[in-house]
This record gives sequence, structure tokens and C-alpha cells, in this order.
Amino acid sequence: MNRRIMGGILVAVIAVVALGILVLLAVLPGHTTGTDAELTATAAMVSPSGDPMGNVAFRQHGDSVLVAVDVHGLTPGGHALAIHSIGSCTPDFQAAGDHFNAAEARRGFIHRNWKREVPYGDHGGDLPNIYAHADGSARADFATDGFTIRLGKKHSLVDEDGASVVIYQEPQRYGEPETADGNRIACGVVQLN
Repeated sequence: MNRRIMGGILVAVIAVVALGILVLLAVLPGHTTGTDAELTATAAMVSPSGDPMGNVAFRQHGDSVLVAVDVHGLTPGGHALAIHSIGSCTPDFQAAGDHFNAAEARRGFIHRNWKREVPYGDHGGDLPNIYAHADGSARADFATDGFTIRLGKKHSLVDEDGASVVIYQEPQRYGEPETADGNRIACGVVQLN
């Protein structure tokens, strides 16, 4: 056979294999569908005086949510980041309520890793700390399955009373006992895009 025909056959085989992989990924549970790829939300973060401090963006990806934090105006160092159960930041950040906890699990971001014998479950409001540079800016990207932005799910941030993102003055220590993370220094209401 000549090289042109062989090259055409090879291209056709690669195209069929690629199409098969795409179809397989589309039907496997937990993988992103076209609907999920377009499901996004944002929380516009503000200071207690109402000054803009950046954004926290959410993108549904299968059963997880990709979270992208891009904020400024913080003191350098670590700060706790948490989802709160009420979509309100006014008249003060206490309006955001307690941590989001649809599973009614005990608090503690890493408790399952160091206390394996007790099945606590996920506490969806606990997120990793963020760390501000000397200029007060902080950027972080991570994924969580502690909540969703899909409508109609028990652990959805998008429900009748909404949800907020809160940044604290101090970092959390990640353990089971609740710690004093300092004042709430930034807040933003989660809004579907």
C-alpha cells in the first residue's frame, strides 16, 4: 500500500478511538457533562467597610466543585476560608450564619485523616486556609466534594437561603475542636452565573 492510504487509515483509526474515549467519558458517573461545564458561581468579596476585595469562583466538575480564590487587601499570612450557611453579608458579616454543614458532620478539615476510627463525614463549610503575600493578595485553587452548586441537592450552596464565603483574620488549625479564627474580615454571597 502506498503511504498516503496508510496515513489516511491511521488518521481514521485515531479519530474513531478519540471519539470512543469522548463518548465513554460522557457516560461515566462523576465526569463532567456539558451542563456541569457551564455551571459556575461567583462570590464578590468585600471588606467590613464595603470595599471590593476580589472574588471566589466556583465551577461544577462532576461530583466536585473547583474553587478559585483571587483576593487582595488581606494582612500577610494565613487566613481561614469557610462557606457559611446564609447568603447574606449585611448588616454585618455575622448575617452569613454558621458554617455550611449539610451533612451535619463535626467540624475539622482533616479530622478523618488523623482519627480514622470514627466516621465523621464531610463538613462542607471547612475549606483550606489561604495565605496572603506581603502585598495582601492571595490566590488559591482547589477542589471539594463537600458541597455542590447544582440546584435541588441537599448539599447545594444554591438553595432558598443561599450561602456565603467568609475569610477570617487568622488561619484555622484544621482539627476537630473549634478554634478562634479571629474576626470575619471579608465576605461574599455565592451567586450563580
